[in-house]
Amino acid sequence: MTRIILTMLAIGSASIHLWGEYQGPALLIYVFKPLTMIFIISIAVLAKEPPSMRYKLAIIAGLSFSMLGDILLMLPVDLFLAGLVTFLLAQVIYIYAFRSGRAWRKKFIALLPLIIYGAIIYVVLLPNLNGLEIPVAGYILVILIMAWQAWDLWDVLRTRWALLAFLGALLFVVSDSILAINRFGEPFIAARALTLTTYFSAQWLISNSNYTSGKTGLQLFFHSERFDQPGRGRSD
Repeated sequence: MTRIILTMLAIGSASIHLWGEYQGPALLIYVFKPLTMIFIISIAVLAKEPPSMRYKLAIIAGLSFSMLGDILLMLPVDLFLAGLVTFLLAQVIYIYAFRSGRAWRKKFIALLPLIIYGAIIYVVLLPNLNGLEIPVAGYILVILIMAWQAWDLWDVLRTRWALLAFLGALLFVVSDSILAINRFGEPFIAARALTLTTYFSAQWLISNSNYTSGKTGLQLFFHSERFDQPGRGRSD
């Protein structure tokens, strides 16, 4: 019940923040963007049966660095590089969480389409990066590795919580792609709505991946037995 309440509070807070993005005042952005993340972080904090304590703490740390990055990027001064580095650290922490102590598998089949996608995005952004070529390239590489490791986690375990982490990672890539295209490519009016919707959804999914038992917001969509057995996995 507490998780449902926190989710509803996050949705309400995110909606007010989105209104502030388009209608103002800026105070709504400054208050409700971090507040939304606080609600999402609280969901992870309250998880009683996470995959492991290491995983739980890493996810909380990643969410917290993301919130710090949000704050840096929403301020009325240009702190884009600082925000980018902060989000890069969040992605590195997520990679650490998704590794979950497993050995690196030499399964690059899922990484290849991600690398192709990242290369296309980078080529689109390149003409307008203006000195940010290396930081942006580094960030793209790290977030794609994060998504790859989230997929690998789900590919190995095939559990509901791992699927939530994977879906969250994919939405994170989509969100940052829209953000980057809007900033460095062709701005479009729906960009902020799409960026924020996918971003908060991504973080909510990743936060909820801390729940290995009990019902999650997405469980209604996954009734298959294999998703309801947290201990069940498969070997290479």
